[in-house]
Amino acid sequence: MDKDKLIALLNDDLGHELQAVCVYLYQYAVASGIKGHDLRQIIEPEIADELGHAKFLADKIVALGGEPRIEPAAWEPKRDVRSMLEYNLKLEREAIAGYTERADQAKEFGDVGLAVRLEDIVADETEHAELMERLLRGIDH
Repeated sequence: MDKDKLIALLNDDLGHELQAVCVYLYQYAVASGIKGHDLRQIIEPEIADELGHAKFLADKIVALGGEPRIEPAAWEPKRDVRSMLEYNLKLEREAIAGYTERADQAKEFGDVGLAVRLEDIVADETEHAELMERLLRGIDH
């Protein structure tokens, strides 16, 4: 793994974190009804978590000598709570797979600190995915 390739991959990850910020912020704004009210309370802290990941990635890209791309990946607006949760779960699972791979690539590159931080993000995203799964299981009750 060379540095330029790692920077490009981290920029892709940055785009996905910014996507998550946009998705959660949008959902926070449009969620309505009692289930929407509950969802707003649950996803509000997720906005800050995902923004924190984005800040870390942008800083690391610069530390590696790259230029961070501050552009969210494309995302789909969802209007009902079930669709929101299903979409969020899909995105969280994609993030887990991506960061697991990126941690291995960081180790290959020789940046153990980056690998550890990426594994921490995997743990965060896993918690987010498990939360979405629990919420989906109880959505119709």
